[in-house]
Amino acid sequence: MPASPSIALLLVNLGTPDAPTARAVRRYLGEFLHDHRVVQLTRWLWCPLLHFAILPLRGPKVAHKYAQIWMEEGSPLAVHTRRLAAVVQSLQPQWRVVHAMRYGQPAIATVLERLRAEGVRQVVVLPLYPQYSTTTTASVADAVAKAGVGLDVRMIDDYAVDPAWVDAVADSIRMDRAAHGTGRHLLFSFHGLPQRLADQGDPYPQRCEASAEAIAAALDLPADAWSLSYQSRFGRERWLQPAAAEVLDELAARGVDSVDVVCPGFAVDCLETLEEVAMMLAARFAERGGRLHYIPCLNEAPSHAQALAALAQRRLDMCDA
Repeated sequence: MPASPSIALLLVNLGTPDAPTARAVRRYLGEFLHDHRVVQLTRWLWCPLLHFAILPLRGPKVAHKYAQIWMEEGSPLAVHTRRLAAVVQSLQPQWRVVHAMRYGQPAIATVLERLRAEGVRQVVVLPLYPQYSTTTTASVADAVAKAGVGLDVRMIDDYAVDPAWVDAVADSIRMDRAAHGTGRHLLFSFHGLPQRLADQGDPYPQRCEASAEAIAAALDLPADAWSLSYQSRFGRERWLQPAAAEVLDELAARGVDSVDVVCPGFAVDCLETLEEVAMMLAARFAERGGRLHYIPCLNEAPSHAQALAALAQRRLDMCDA
């Protein structure tokens, strides 16, 4: 890698607590749930509810969940994001490849300032959300704009149907099924979103559908061999449907006794995939007589890194055209 590259690629993920403790989780969730993009309630109503009810109650519960998946090196999301950045760096030694978190550490503003101090002048920002949403990708753009460090910043907003990424996900499913057997049904599970936001024009559900259809086509799956669902509902308002738990219940009721679940909305494994899907939903399906097999995220797979590096290179080429 050059001593002072002028171009950097910044991979941005959602974030994670620093430790599987109630205090660390409350600190992380406090920052996450203060984002207007995530929760759009009036602050005078939301802040007391958040700090005096939600965080005290959810902190210990969520910390217990994190403790079940915590790795020796830290939170899975942090570990795999770090590793992914390192693999991309090995593919593009002429760039500076780093990572940041939208919430928690390392913070976007801190990383951008460090890059500027190191002599970087142009940064491609790649939020690790394949499907664009105002709650995720747009929030990263907000944080980058707020940092205001005087760099030439280029955003990548969406790669929901990028051919190299689609092929990487499809290949990971093929390899996993070759190693573990093929379930009778493939369920795509994406992180949910309040239906209200979709009604207001957030294109996220359409981007999720486009991803699932592209991956299913790459696998040559017939329409009745796969389904799309949403998970991780929070709060009482209506979220995107169908819910993953309900789809699994329906499959069990139809006599489907083995299901493979893949989560192509998540770049790397995290609480929502390892605990919610691989543990909680698997247990729920087992109670109904079925076997749920979770197919891991792409994480730091070379094909994943190659797809992201190619995305960044194309974005740079667009700037130079």
